[in-house]
Amino acid sequence: MTTPPSTLQPPRRPIRELPDELISQIAAGEVVERPASVVRELVDNALDAGATQITVRLQAGGVRLIGVEDNGCGILRGELPNALKRHATSKIASLSDLESVGTMGFRGEALAAICSIAEVSLLTRVDTPDEPHGWLLDGRSGELQPTARAPGTTVEVRELFFATPARRKFLKTDATELAHCIEAVRRHALARPDVGFAIWHDGKLVAQWRAVVGGGMDALRQRLADVLGEEFVQQAVALDWPVDAPDDGPQRLRVWGFAGVPDAARSRADWQFAYVNGRYVRDKVITHAARSAYEDVLHGHRQPVYALFVSLDPARVDVNVHPTKIEVRFRDSREVHQGVHHAVEAALAVPRSGGATAEPVSTQPATAWAPPARQAPFSFAPREPEVGHRVSDVGALWGHGSAGASTGSARTDAFANPSDNAIAAYPPNTVRAEPVQALTHPQPLPEGDWPLGRAIAQLQGAYILAENAHGLVVVDMHAAHERIVYERLKQQLDDQQVASQPLLIPATFAATPDEVATAETCAGVLATLGLEVTALSPRTLAVRAVPTTLAQGDPVELARSVLAELGQHDASTVVQRARNELLATMACHGAVRANRRLTLDEMNALLRQMEVTERSDQCNHGRPTWRQVGMKELDALFLRGR
Repeated sequence: MTTPPSTLQPPRRPIRELPDELISQIAAGEVVERPASVVRELVDNALDAGATQITVRLQAGGVRLIGVEDNGCGILRGELPNALKRHATSKIASLSDLESVGTMGFRGEALAAICSIAEVSLLTRVDTPDEPHGWLLDGRSGELQPTARAPGTTVEVRELFFATPARRKFLKTDATELAHCIEAVRRHALARPDVGFAIWHDGKLVAQWRAVVGGGMDALRQRLADVLGEEFVQQAVALDWPVDAPDDGPQRLRVWGFAGVPDAARSRADWQFAYVNGRYVRDKVITHAARSAYEDVLHGHRQPVYALFVSLDPARVDVNVHPTKIEVRFRDSREVHQGVHHAVEAALAVPRSGGATAEPVSTQPATAWAPPARQAPFSFAPREPEVGHRVSDVGALWGHGSAGASTGSARTDAFANPSDNAIAAYPPNTVRAEPVQALTHPQPLPEGDWPLGRAIAQLQGAYILAENAHGLVVVDMHAAHERIVYERLKQQLDDQQVASQPLLIPATFAATPDEVATAETCAGVLATLGLEVTALSPRTLAVRAVPTTLAQGDPVELARSVLAELGQHDASTVVQRARNELLATMACHGAVRANRRLTLDEMNALLRQMEVTERSDQCNHGRPTWRQVGMKELDALFLRGR
């Protein structure tokens, strides 16, 4: 009788050391995925060498040839034989160096891994009197011979994957591989405006970015315009957010860069660039923080565009968690999450209707912005409303909440302090706050200085038409007023501490070990969010208190969502998101409706309020509230000047 195959024992294999060549090929499988991986590693080395000009030459998408030339410091003749050995590097020498890496490359296995799967030659010269000429090193034979070269280094990689032909089968077309190589260089170019880059393919120049003279935000803006296009810069806002570092950190966390306005959002997340200490990374903490900052102004599933740079003490970030160095791990990820979130949120809060028509990109740090000073409210006597419409005194829009209450009846007019009506109409115990203090109208500016211009008409009871220095402004009055009311409600609650309401009967639910661990380690964070979640057993959690504003919701679902975000990102915006959804609903009911006849004074009052309200360029659902139609566009419609 034959023994079933499932019961056969596999033959015992002895434990033995792998040959060095196989070890290098295994490392190459981790480091080199495609030609773009080689380009990235070689450009990293060129930047670490202090190069100010880097030229990349490719053939057949990088499969036949990858050549990276730089004008850096070069390599000494005596150090050349070590340059291609495994784990040989000048970047680190001790464990303390590994824990605070300040260079782009540091692992020391890239060149050796590339040598195991391709033909590599290294040409270099050091600019010293002792080195009157350069040296050429053959990676296959190890032969070293003198040659002519200017100071710097050239690394040539030919016939990629020739030693592992099976890997070549997984490569795409030459055009696809070339696109990946260009993208790898483009990511470096965005982070280093002071360095010039050029890419040649099959003898043709396919991309070039010249070094930008100067530094700071102006240099970054110019490089972004060169790499991503002028349109990106025109539809982006500058941000620079310093955050105090903890006591054990010698350097402060800083977030700067450019965040695209909501109108510039794309269907794909292909224009999201995040850098940590100059290194391009894909980090879920930064991505989540940036996306959460856009939640209140982005429509649907659109993806924001941004180029964000995070700098902090190298000892507080671990870059040695992935062979390709594309991922990092922060010592305090909550601090980084809050810094990125607040930086982007503050930059987006500045209304472009407050002056961005003439200059769409703000060069000031996000912390430097403040709304116009609030002065004494103005008042006027609007005309009597037409029959069938009730338009109350628009002065109530700028006055205190008690103005509308003096009538002794529940007023449904949106301009009679609509936020108070929204709060009163909402179920009790969800929002317990004093009536919203309406924003007072700023001192009227000369008509030519009004960014949204002067109202001239109302179209179909839905749109306000206004004239400014640039042409015609079209405003969706319901969407605009909805945002104004929404921001008032948020400000009202933000001025108060998050109140927590204990549950009469704790809500228990079966929890996973990860949820239990998160609830125990993040108890302090949960308390700041107004949540109290305790463990009843190793597999059961109890929700004992929830935020007062969310008392009518499902406590278990809320707790699960918060714990999931805390476990994944070490930060949570679930409570804020849920609260904002409730306030958005209230604001929608309290905002002025379509088909309401407004006087010119009422229209102008709404325009002035938009200019001083945060995030007034989008409604609560992320749709635009106004559009500018320039004189050139109007002239083109009527063929003027042709």
